[in-house]
Amino acid sequence: MKATSGGGSGPDPRRWSALAVCVSALSITLLDVSIVTVALPSIGTGLDADAAELQWVVSGYALAFGMVPIIGGRLGDDRGRKRMLMVGIGAFVVFSAMVGVAPTPGVVIVGRVLQGLAGGLINPQVSGLVQQLFPRPERGRAFGVIGAAVGIATAAGPVVGGVIIGLGGETNGWRLCFLINVPIGVVALVLCAWLLPTEPTGGGRRALDLPGAALLTVGVFGLLFPAVQYDASHDLRLAVLVVPALAVLAGFVAWERGPGRRRGHPLIDLDLFGIRSYADGVVLALLFFIAYTGTPLVLVLFLQDGLGYSALQSGLTASAYAVGTAVSAPIAGRLLRRAGQKVLVVALLLFTVGIASAAGVAALTAGTVAPGHVALFLAPALLVAGLGGGAVMTPNQALSLAEVDVRGGSTAGGMLQTSQRIGNAAGAAVMTAIFYAAATGAAADGLRRQEHYGSAYTAALAFSVVVALAALGVAIRDVRRRPIPTGTTVAAVPATVDARDPAAVAAPPDR
Repeated sequence: MKATSGGGSGPDPRRWSALAVCVSALSITLLDVSIVTVALPSIGTGLDADAAELQWVVSGYALAFGMVPIIGGRLGDDRGRKRMLMVGIGAFVVFSAMVGVAPTPGVVIVGRVLQGLAGGLINPQVSGLVQQLFPRPERGRAFGVIGAAVGIATAAGPVVGGVIIGLGGETNGWRLCFLINVPIGVVALVLCAWLLPTEPTGGGRRALDLPGAALLTVGVFGLLFPAVQYDASHDLRLAVLVVPALAVLAGFVAWERGPGRRRGHPLIDLDLFGIRSYADGVVLALLFFIAYTGTPLVLVLFLQDGLGYSALQSGLTASAYAVGTAVSAPIAGRLLRRAGQKVLVVALLLFTVGIASAAGVAALTAGTVAPGHVALFLAPALLVAGLGGGAVMTPNQALSLAEVDVRGGSTAGGMLQTSQRIGNAAGAAVMTAIFYAAATGAAADGLRRQEHYGSAYTAALAFSVVVALAALGVAIRDVRRRPIPTGTTVAAVPATVDARDPAAVAAPPDR
């Protein structure tokens, strides 16, 4: 199937311009994650918000964002990705304005939840549109652009937020951090209307599987809520909520296999998981994001609580991750066509080495060198980890979706993103739990305190290394299962694979 704008015979000539619009829409949803961490003190000052309310300004967005992608993907596949993307952007603009003019902390939290729902609707449309608009040989590059945008948005967020708050003042500067989304979103809406294909790409308008959507929403909420709430309360009893959540998700699978399928419009086509490249990609995404997401968080805790760094100093140190991601993501996208799954193996090795090196540096330097010098020793290891991390995200998304029918691309992308969100929440919760448990009893001040916090950071990173090695095992198994055959010819490539794509030749379908 060729990637076209409609019924044409070739790729859409405006596909790269369309991608730029999609990336701009995606970027504002990602900037809102990193900007808000800098804006929290200003929100607290301007609205007299307490610590729990400030935590939910962050957690409410993350929780809502993780619940929507699968449902949003299904709506995009069935009712048009352009339409759903524009609905998501429009809603994000409205709710950003709501947060920007909010008179109380409660209104900010509600607005942030609604922002998260809109952001979760935007993201799966972007991956579906890449599937739709780009021929297979170009998808690695397209996903590489998206991966670079993720890294740049993550790196730029704290800096942009600091500049905006500086311009707007400590009391009301935070409002500009959200109001800036309004003009950007309006421009993105106009460009979407102009550049994106108008017709739905799925099999026509179908009724949404409401029972399946309800079961999925409750189940994902049950997994995400204890993880994000743990950041505020550090109460391990929240883990009990995972048990009923898993039971609800089991009920969701049973519904989708039975009544949902018989009704003819299941929320998720579970046959997707019969495509080994997709199933492996979902598992790898879950494991990788568990290992990846919590590492900058515990780094900030180590630097600020243990070594006395300011928020700006710790943010600059942590930016080595984001810089590495921004550099490696587009490069990995280009290498994907030649090296296939081997890119993932090398990338995961880099990430694991970087994280293990950071743990070793912290163990050796905390309490033995001046606190300001610890960041200098950590920076190279963090850069290596970021290079590896960025080179995982892009290829895994491209390889996971390579054999998925374009008509279901948004739903498949939504499932992949949901696994990432669950991994995000679980990794952050587990790593902070390990960190705080290991840091208990630290001395009030002095070198002993720094050493104690260095050990806590090392313990948290040890967990990340173990999970990263599990993800590496999945990637190695995938390479061994699908080696590049000697003397492969175009005739040997299955009909479902575009024979012009060397990456596809290296990764024939395994159903």
